[in-house]
Amino acid sequence: MNLGTEQTDRGIAALVGRMADSFSRLVSQHITLARLELAEDAKAMGLNVARIVAFVPFVLVGYVFLCAALSVVLAAWIGYAGALAVVGGLNVVGGGLGIWRAVSNLQSGQMMNDSSQELSRSVAALTSTVGAPAVPSQPRNVLKEPTNAQ
Repeated sequence: MNLGTEQTDRGIAALVGRMADSFSRLVSQHITLARLELAEDAKAMGLNVARIVAFVPFVLVGYVFLCAALSVVLAAWIGYAGALAVVGGLNVVGGGLGIWRAVSNLQSGQMMNDSSQELSRSVAALTSTVGAPAVPSQPRNVLKEPTNAQ
């Protein structure tokens, strides 16, 4: 009369099967979320790049006129060569600072932030012990490199 053992074995097999199905569904939902978020981020970035491209010619023409006018004004005191050197130097310094700021913003930007947070929550829930809270107050971020990594 091992009827109880057989039912327990079927029950455990069914539980393992359901757990595997649930885990598979969780992974596929994370992949779907990542795809949707990546598409949304790419669309937003593309629109911003298109706006920049549309207005750059206007800014460049105005900028050239302003630099020429400043050079003419400064030429009265330091000559045309000196005026062009001063205006050119200011442009190099300003451009360098602008590039530095843009690179800093790119390095600190976080793409797919929602996906990484959801994945961190899932990892925390799967690795938590019985009796511990399912979601820690600050989930660890499994997609990002540590800040001291190079």
